[in-house]
Amino acid sequence: MHGLRTSDGNFQLNVMLPVVAYNLLQSIELLGNAARLLADQAISGFTVNTANIEARLSRNPILVTALNAVIGYEKGAAIAKKAYSENRPLIDVALEETTLSKAELEKLLDPHALTQGGIPG
Repeated sequence: MHGLRTSDGNFQLNVMLPVVAYNLLQSIELLGNAARLLADQAISGFTVNTANIEARLSRNPILVTALNAVIGYEKGAAIAKKAYSENRPLIDVALEETTLSKAELEKLLDPHALTQGGIPG
């Protein structure tokens, strides 16, 4: 009776190592070509519309959380809702709805400063 034995090498990985290595190298080459094509066709010449980004950021309701410590959550939520429903920058609505100066609001609502972490002040 002839059965399969592991000593025949049929089930040993080392017999298939050349095939594994060949397929790995082909996959790496394919991935490299795809990355190069993406860079050449999609990323090269890409420009950022900073005016559009700034306009959208100024209307982002999440910025109002920076005002919570100063004006309270309820007032901040009301400002965010009004700015969102009227599609207006938060700072404009906050100027109308609070006694804070434009300079104070610009400091509190500065997106760059808000990304730095820590306690403001």
